[in-house]
Amino acid sequence: MSNPLTAVPMRAARWSAAHPWRAILGWLALVVVAVGLAVLIPAQETSDADYRVGESGRADELVEAADLGAPDTEHVLLTARGGGPLDRSEVDAAAAELSRRADALSGVTAVSPVQWSEAGTAALVSIELEDDAEGVSAGLAEGLADATASVRADHAGLEVRQAGDHTLDEAINERVADDLGSAELISVPVTLLLMLLAFGALIAAGLPVLLAGTSVAATMGLMAPLSYLVPTEATVGSMIVLIGMAVGVDYSLFYLKREREERAAGRTTLDAIEIAAQTSGHSILVSGGAVIASVAALFVMGDATFNSLAAGSIVVVAVAVLGSITVLPALLAKLGRFVDRPRLPLLWRLNARIGRGGISSRVLAPVVRHPLVALVASGLVVAALAVPALGMKTGWADLETLPADIPEVATMKAIGAEFPTEGASARVVVASPDGETALTGALERLEADALEAGAFTGAGETRLSEDGSTAVLELGMPWAETDARAGAAVTELRESLAPAALAGLEGEYVVGGGVAEGLDYDEDQRFALPLVIGTVLLLTMLMMLSAFRSVPLALVSTALNLASVGVAFGMLALVFQHGWGSGALDFTSPGFVIQWIPLFVLVVLVGLSMDYHVFVVSRIREHVARGLPTRVAVERGIAETAGVVTSAAAVMVSVFSIFATLSMLEMKMMGVGLAAAILLDATLVRLVLLPAALILLGEHAWWPGRPDRPAGEQVEEHDPAYALT
Repeated sequence: MSNPLTAVPMRAARWSAAHPWRAILGWLALVVVAVGLAVLIPAQETSDADYRVGESGRADELVEAADLGAPDTEHVLLTARGGGPLDRSEVDAAAAELSRRADALSGVTAVSPVQWSEAGTAALVSIELEDDAEGVSAGLAEGLADATASVRADHAGLEVRQAGDHTLDEAINERVADDLGSAELISVPVTLLLMLLAFGALIAAGLPVLLAGTSVAATMGLMAPLSYLVPTEATVGSMIVLIGMAVGVDYSLFYLKREREERAAGRTTLDAIEIAAQTSGHSILVSGGAVIASVAALFVMGDATFNSLAAGSIVVVAVAVLGSITVLPALLAKLGRFVDRPRLPLLWRLNARIGRGGISSRVLAPVVRHPLVALVASGLVVAALAVPALGMKTGWADLETLPADIPEVATMKAIGAEFPTEGASARVVVASPDGETALTGALERLEADALEAGAFTGAGETRLSEDGSTAVLELGMPWAETDARAGAAVTELRESLAPAALAGLEGEYVVGGGVAEGLDYDEDQRFALPLVIGTVLLLTMLMMLSAFRSVPLALVSTALNLASVGVAFGMLALVFQHGWGSGALDFTSPGFVIQWIPLFVLVVLVGLSMDYHVFVVSRIREHVARGLPTRVAVERGIAETAGVVTSAAAVMVSVFSIFATLSMLEMKMMGVGLAAAILLDATLVRLVLLPAALILLGEHAWWPGRPDRPAGEQVEEHDPAYALT
């Protein structure tokens, strides 16, 4: 075979089938060694410095260099139980008790005096904590929680709630872990059930799940040493599980379905494995390459999170491809016809009926008869679903996008409402050789101008470095960080207020803080996003061009990918920006889509949808190469692959739908966008748009040359499908 994309899986399959125990033991050794690496090598995680962007990133650098970073702070909010005015004497007593208990804890560096809200309905005690190399110690966190609980018990008339840097992070991490744990717990049996429906036999159903699971385990281990090149991020584990289960199951499904099909046609197990390697193995390499190329485009962003996600996804896809073309043929060779045992009678009969493509044939028949009408009608449906994407707004994740049922989130929202300087803020950092007096004087002028302008409601004390060359001023705002008014206030601070007040100083000044980080990230993404989209589409188009040597087919594939992405973005805008279905999904619409979600959905969707797209097009191309006209090859190829595509898409849609039910809004967005787009992609796009486009193109679909007919193959003129021409 001259084509390496066909030769590689065939050689791997032949060797694995001839030496099954070597291949199986080699795979097990890879998994064991990889898992061992995770135990022996501590992963290198991303640091705060990895996320710095623009002017806000420079502000963080100056603060860190001057050792002016604010320590982790825990806040204790005191309000009257049941609402209403506070008893000041009781608040003073509670605050004194809290201060005494907190001061006794090792690791507490300062306890602030009681701060009263402007309305006098809330009081706040802030406790600064000492960080060690790994953050706040578990003992300190537990001791502070116990102190707060004791004060709460001793003062029944007060509502005493604690939240802050450490407790909020811990609560979020715990919720994320719970969400992912429940998703993984549900997704495995759901995937196994879908595989039982696809195969009707227990061993055949278990093989794809087993291969996907071991691929995920091996990748988790390999990421430990790889993290010293690409630091790993906390969310990469869930990404590996998500992508690994999807592609691992799909690749095994494609290979196993073809092997069983060839055995059913009377071929021996070894011949069936070789044909599966030549056809489905080729599809696996192409689709795996497409996924890797698509995900690799994330590196263009230069963002620590995207770099980590890209590295994990690339490794798990590569491992899944390796397992599909090596250990899977070995298992099939060893099991032989026992792969179809034990059969589940009802599911076996149902599988046999679905496998003949009866449903898809009924959908496909009118498309074949009226391809232009089908193309226009389905195109209008896709366009209607994609139109809302034109008005999609993105925003920065903040307290408002976190689950409201997390107590620490509710407490931080209450603190922000009662004490605006504890909510959204802007951080002005000045580094100048002019001296302490000049610095403090300039920042005092800036504070007065900012408060007079009206957008800022309060200011913290100016913090100075030990050598007096760097100063930091925090300015509070009465809005959430995602509020457009907060962004406008920071822009005004950067463009007019700060330049006017600090004009006489030498050195540099920058404006940072949470709101500024969002603005800088938006600006950075505004330039990078089109580049990433272009890179994804170009790479996948080149992959299709290389695999099928057809310019029209590569262009059609790119257009279909764009259609699916448009639908995904449209659904995100409808559901999360406009609130459609928010009641059913149990969330409150923030009025925007979280910034990183569209790019993430784009890359993952294009990569995963290429799985069954390549599988379908490969089967069509097989029939064209045997001499069938394109119209007949399209009809037959899609009918023959419909069952596999349905099963593959069902696995993806079910897994992503589970994520749509979780409490974290980012996971809901990811789940809704991907589930809706893949459902439509596997039905309307692949069953209507693709065949209609190829039929209309006719023989021109394979330009610049029709696929070569395999040696010894003859066109099947007796076939009823051929008679349709």
